[in-house]
Amino acid sequence: MYIINHRKIFFIITGIILAIAIGAITHYGLPLGIDFTGGSLVEVSYSGARPNLSTLKKKISALPLGETLLSDSGAHNVIVRSRTLTPTEHNAVLEALSTSGSKVTELQFTSVGPSLGSELARKALVALAIVILTIVIYIAWAFRRVSRPVSSWVYGSIVVAVLFHDIIVPAGFYAIWAHFTGAPVDSLFAVALLTILGYSVNDTIVIFDRVREHLTIDRKSVTHEEFSKLVGESITQTMGRSINTSLTVIFVLIALAIFGSAVTLNFAIILIAGVIAGTYSSILLAAPLLVPVARYFTEKRK
Repeated sequence: MYIINHRKIFFIITGIILAIAIGAITHYGLPLGIDFTGGSLVEVSYSGARPNLSTLKKKISALPLGETLLSDSGAHNVIVRSRTLTPTEHNAVLEALSTSGSKVTELQFTSVGPSLGSELARKALVALAIVILTIVIYIAWAFRRVSRPVSSWVYGSIVVAVLFHDIIVPAGFYAIWAHFTGAPVDSLFAVALLTILGYSVNDTIVIFDRVREHLTIDRKSVTHEEFSKLVGESITQTMGRSINTSLTVIFVLIALAIFGSAVTLNFAIILIAGVIAGTYSSILLAAPLLVPVARYFTEKRK
C-alpha cells in the first residue's frame, strides 16, 4: 500500500523525468541516420594503429561533401556518414582515410536514397501506431468482464499513456547519448522502441491481471475491499517478479553492450533505458493511476 498511499510523489517524479526527456529531445534533437534521411555510410578498418580522429576529420572536411559525421566504431574502425556519394566521391573518401602506417580495409559501403529513407521512417511510425492500437483493443477485450469500478477501455487507455512515457524517456536518454557520442537514429532505434513497447506492456498487464483476479474474488465475497487496497496488494504481489525479470534482462543487455560489437552498442543502450523506464512505469505509474480514475468514475456514477 505504500506505493498507492504515496502515488502523488511518484506522479511528480514521473513528471520531472518526462520534462527532462522532452527537454533533451527538444534541445539536442534525435539525429536521424541515413536509414531515414538517405545518404551514404562508409566503414573502414585499420590493420595497425588507427589515426587520430581529429586528423581524419580534417582530411574528410577538406573534401567537397557538405556536412559529414565521422565517428569511431571499435578500437580499429571508423565510420563516415554523409550525403549520397558518387563513385568518385566514394573513392576520395577512402583515399582520405588511408594512411601510410597501416592498411585500410573497407568493411561496408551503404547508400540509401532520400525517398527510401522517408518510406522507412513512415513505416516505422505506422508500425508504432498499429502496435499501440492493437494493445488497446486486446486489453479492452481481455478485461471486458471486469467493468467496475473501471471500464475495460480505461485499462487499455492507461497502458497507452504509460507506453508514451516508456518511449519518450529512453528517446530523451538517447538524445543525450547521441549528442555526446554522435550515435545516429537508425532502423535499430525503431526496433528497440518496438521491443520496449512489447516488454513494457507485458509487465503492466501482469499487474493489471492480478488486479482483475482480486476484483473477481472480491465480487463473489461477502465483505468487499476498497479498490485502492486491491490495487496495492496486486502491486506488492507482482513487484518481486517484475524487478527480478527486469534485472535479468538488464544484465544480458549490459553484457551485450560491453562484449558485443559496436553495431549493437547503441541498440543495447536504448533497451537498457527502456527496460528501466518500463519497470518503473508498470509498478509506480500504471497501477497507481487506476485509483484516481476509479474514484472519478465512482463519483460520476453518483
